[in-house]
Amino acid sequence: METLRKQASKLREHVAKQQQAVRKQFSARYNQDPSLVDEAELECHQNLQRLYNSTRAAKHFQRSIVRGVEGFIAVSTKQMEIVKKLAEDCCRYGNDNQNFGFILARASVEFGNSHSQMEKERENLLKFLGEQVFEPLREMIMSAPLEDARLLTYRYQRIRQDMESQIADVMRKQLKSKESSGNADNSVKLQHAESKLSELRTTLSALGREATAAMEAVEVQQQQVTFDRLLAMVDAERAYHQNAADILNKLHDEMVQAKHHDEPENHYDETSSDPKTAATHEHSRSTSEDHIFTNTSEPTRTETSEPTRTETSEPTRNGQEVHYVGEVIHPFDAQADGELSISVGDYVVVRQVAPNGWSEGECKGKAGWFPSAYVEQRDKAPASKKLKTQRESSRSTVKREQWCGRVKKQAVCPGRWEEGSHREQRTPGPNSSN
Repeated sequence: METLRKQASKLREHVAKQQQAVRKQFSARYNQDPSLVDEAELECHQNLQRLYNSTRAAKHFQRSIVRGVEGFIAVSTKQMEIVKKLAEDCCRYGNDNQNFGFILARASVEFGNSHSQMEKERENLLKFLGEQVFEPLREMIMSAPLEDARLLTYRYQRIRQDMESQIADVMRKQLKSKESSGNADNSVKLQHAESKLSELRTTLSALGREATAAMEAVEVQQQQVTFDRLLAMVDAERAYHQNAADILNKLHDEMVQAKHHDEPENHYDETSSDPKTAATHEHSRSTSEDHIFTNTSEPTRTETSEPTRTETSEPTRNGQEVHYVGEVIHPFDAQADGELSISVGDYVVVRQVAPNGWSEGECKGKAGWFPSAYVEQRDKAPASKKLKTQRESSRSTVKREQWCGRVKKQAVCPGRWEEGSHREQRTPGPNSSN
């Protein structure tokens, strides 16, 4: 192995020395004969090399755009199918539940219709990209002008290699002719080689001009077409996104407007029963006051009216029959007038159940509204809870009737007062001034 390595090293050194000697001979010959160096041909060669690199880079870029647009169209087509299915489901739900009057049904229909319009806009965008971007660039990648210009460039490169070989042959013959001066055979061979070199230069020059013109035309076409297609793609995407944004803005405004329009209706539904309840309580209070003043002014009446009033006022105090007895399963703190605070474990006598999710009832001697879902119906309340509820309800009724009596007494004049169609003379109290 060591012997082989030494031989390989010696061979490399010998080859390097020969190459250096050949370079010296060629450089010396070029310096002695400037006619062998063609500056115009060298400039043409460099220009063709630049054009070839530019057109190749543009072709690769066009291929990248074509692949990207093709993938974008494929993915967007799949997304269109998904969104269209979602839009159809939304429209179906909204149409099937339109009669219930909820805002969700109307919003679902609007959502589905808006996204259907957006998908139509996307479909137009994909169609435009396929016809105006994908196809032109794909055709240009495989177009004849580019292939023809490249073939001319390849021919130019082969002729240039032949010319370089012919230059080397001419240099060798010139060297031989110089060494053997006066040899006619060497002079004829040198003249023949120089004539062939001149023909190759003429052919190479014409082919160089033709290839340069073809490559420049292809370069300009690539740059212009690619830029135009990119600009068209940007315009199409911009128009699509603007239309989609307009559709979404319109959908958002409609949904927000529907929400604001639905909130007052819900508030009215929640509070529509409160005036009735207040009127019922007012009617109960006036009935209690009438019974109190009737008993005060007519002591000779039988006492059967008092038990009758007490028995009928309690179950019909709110103008509704008792629906059921419910146990509180979730606490609720009253935030507005007419609402009832309840705690977990309390038992509520439910008087009325509204369709908007609220119920009216009594608990711990207080009446008001609370969420229906916070109370769970029970067959009957425990004896202790029931007794406590009845006591508190009776106590609240007595207190309310006493308060109503005091208010009415203060409002009536000490000399005369009227109740209904009867007018009676009232004796001034001991505290009244004469």
